[in-house]
Amino acid sequence: MIKKILIANRGEIACRVIRACKEMSIQSVSVYSEVDVNSPHVSMADEAVCIGPANPSESYLNFDKIIEAAKSTSSDAIHPGYGFLSENGDFAQYVIDSGLIFIGPSPETIKVMGDKAESKKMMEEAGVPTIPGHDGELKGNIDSIAKDIGFPLMVKAAAGGGGKGMRAVYNPEDLSEAIESASNEARNSFGNDTLILERFLDKPRHIEVQILGDLKGNVVHLFERECTIQRRHQKIIEESPSSAITSKLRKEMGEAAIKAAKVTNYHSTGTVEFLYQDGEFFFLEMNTRLQVEHGVTEMVCGIDLVKWQIRIANGEELSLSQKDIKQRGHSIECRIYAEDPSRNFLPTPGHIRKLVLPIGPGIRNDVGIVEGQEVSSSYDPLLSKLVVWDSNRADAIDKMNYALSNFIVLGLITNQPFLKDIMSNKDFIKGNFDTNFISENYSEWKLEDIPIEAIAAALLSSKNSSVVTSPDTKLVSSPWSQKGHWRHGL
Repeated sequence: MIKKILIANRGEIACRVIRACKEMSIQSVSVYSEVDVNSPHVSMADEAVCIGPANPSESYLNFDKIIEAAKSTSSDAIHPGYGFLSENGDFAQYVIDSGLIFIGPSPETIKVMGDKAESKKMMEEAGVPTIPGHDGELKGNIDSIAKDIGFPLMVKAAAGGGGKGMRAVYNPEDLSEAIESASNEARNSFGNDTLILERFLDKPRHIEVQILGDLKGNVVHLFERECTIQRRHQKIIEESPSSAITSKLRKEMGEAAIKAAKVTNYHSTGTVEFLYQDGEFFFLEMNTRLQVEHGVTEMVCGIDLVKWQIRIANGEELSLSQKDIKQRGHSIECRIYAEDPSRNFLPTPGHIRKLVLPIGPGIRNDVGIVEGQEVSSSYDPLLSKLVVWDSNRADAIDKMNYALSNFIVLGLITNQPFLKDIMSNKDFIKGNFDTNFISENYSEWKLEDIPIEAIAAALLSSKNSSVVTSPDTKLVSSPWSQKGHWRHGL
């Protein structure tokens, strides 16, 4: 029986897990680095243990220090959150070997789904659609192989990563040159010039399906999340349901996700990610952890995923059947980062001088910051996940506009005005977008300052919002206004 959980993470996800523990009357233990001593996850937990300096390799990524903290506090289990060690199969095994419960899937599942080649092979065998391609040696009639795949296609190095040895080919006449160029780069970068060919999806949607499985082999899906709005291949806006897929496709994607879970003997929460284009969807990868955007699913399905993670780790069988799970209304999440969209989303660490959180029906703030806190350059600059719910997508967009207008952070630049611009974009409102949306529409976006008068008005109107008082009242240019002009309370 789990009575005490150590959260091997920081920031908003640590706070989120601690809240679930409190509601379940489970004791919680936070770990923190020296630079995080004043972070809210430290004070929220029942106990807190410093595990080292700011460098993650010496703290949040250090197996021994985390296990030592768990044993010194008599913890029963470890929750990894997301990021850091959450998808490290060796860490999961280390936790188990140390006599503790790992709140997540098995180490074997984590490892196999972390191998993209092996996971794709497993999905193919299970009947889950994968991106068509050729992963054997490119011998014989390459033109014929390419024709079977279709154009555009991607020439990819079989070894390595980081975008090296990759070439998009739109026309047959460019294939030979692309193969030669990619082969040379792969040889120089990885010492291996082996290449594979895959169909290139040039305008895909990124759609993922939430799954939940127990230790008895029962698996359900909690429908899809639309995760297409991305910068630098990282999501910044998620929503559910997706406006891009039909009821038929939704059913097919859900069934494919369950197949993927069952073939991997999956238990706990997880996410199967797909690329969707021209009426077809293809397996991309499986995230063997709790997703950043899990709150969107919780809002539309009314199911607490973190609590279910804990229950499953405790051996509890799913009491949910697929027919019991419904999508209700529409939810949108905006990830608020300390970053400057006008400078290629460069992180902007600094001191939070003023923090005001929007409140109201259907507004959820998953935050890991407090007023007066220093946002460190040592970690991911995510400040908050702002989530809204309403009866339909149009009203949810309006509510998100309101929430963004009333989420006030002074002292550093955030991406709030950028997010507000997207909420007002006609193509976004219509649901007409793909993964190229930001690069095609906002490559020259600029952050504009707002008058000090507007800041004063915002602070005066914040009396009806959730405010944390700070002794430091120095004000700086707006990090939350809409580009081009300032509006408050919309």
